[in-house]
Amino acid sequence: MKHTIYHNARCKKSREGLELLKNSGKEFVIREYLKDPLSAKELEQLLAKLSYAPIQLVRTGEKVWKENYKGKDLSEDELIHITVENPKLIERPIVENDKNAVVGRPATEIDKLL
Repeated sequence: MKHTIYHNARCKKSREGLELLKNSGKEFVIREYLKDPLSAKELEQLLAKLSYAPIQLVRTGEKVWKENYKGKDLSEDELIHITVENPKLIERPIVENDKNAVVGRPATEIDKLL
């Protein structure tokens, strides 16, 4: 079963997740989602695999969130649109396989998929 890691090379937690995958011996692909952003449909599919509501995937500590969206009553569709437009807001790393996904915080969460 192939795994995909949604990776941000500038993030320590994301690098830890990538290292764990490399050491697992499992086949995987790296998607640098800041360079290759997810579409709304891809994000919706990922949320379904995670069993997350869109707000659960948002990094609410990010400046763009605090300045533009904090405290607003946003629908799930609006949250998906906001995270697609601002991929930096997506929690990381995320690892998925054909059926499931996990947010690798801490990195040991990735073991659940392996």
